[in-house]
Amino acid sequence: MSISQTVLENIIREAGSIAMTYFKDLKNLAVTKKSPRDLVTDADVAVEAFLQASLAKHYPQFGFWGEESGQSANQTNRWIVDPIDGTHSFSRGQYFWGISVALEIDQELIFGAVYAPALDDYYAAEKGKGAWKNGQAIAVSNESNLADAMVATGFACLRSYLKENNLQRFCRIAEITTGQRRFGSAAIDLCLVADGQVDAFWEQELNLYDVAAGALIAEEAGATLTDFQGNKGLFPKQILVTNGKILKQILPLM
Repeated sequence: MSISQTVLENIIREAGSIAMTYFKDLKNLAVTKKSPRDLVTDADVAVEAFLQASLAKHYPQFGFWGEESGQSANQTNRWIVDPIDGTHSFSRGQYFWGISVALEIDQELIFGAVYAPALDDYYAAEKGKGAWKNGQAIAVSNESNLADAMVATGFACLRSYLKENNLQRFCRIAEITTGQRRFGSAAIDLCLVADGQVDAFWEQELNLYDVAAGALIAEEAGATLTDFQGNKGLFPKQILVTNGKILKQILPLM
């Protein structure tokens, strides 16, 4: 099996160009609600359709799981796609949204890419080969003191009306850390941990397509992936990603 990083980057960047045509004409963007707090736009649908067709053309042996179109027949070896992670941000003209594409083979993530078209930042990773931003190798930060750390989070749990949510957890961590950020895209948040721009990210009640690509990018850049109890692995419903150096300090606050 041969996966071309160049072919994939070209496909994903072209998907980004499609998204940008909608982003530059938001006054005519059609927005509907999948649920009271969950949006879908024409851009989400168009980008996902393009990615599904393009990936199938080049790699017909793999199945497809997209946020908007669901799962194809083959889910053992599959592309996992979020066409626009951060649709709310996209629909309001903000820049922190991204296209997330991961390849999973026999339940193991082997390739991930997150492209932020409005920022023109392309993050990618391949299992065992490292992570890159715009072609340059990246690594997690060296911050070892939680009190000096910058952290990022999100509130998908509130969209799902969960009674056990992220608010008290956020308050505990915010009181101790120096900087807190809420960018609105888990895929981007994970890449920012990989790039050393933030030192940790956590969130509740996400889906695999939100985090698959970004998690691999973060892990290949040296990050730790656990749940809120410190169990190693990728847990979309309880995801905690750190630079590794502040993991033991942040876990008791989760």
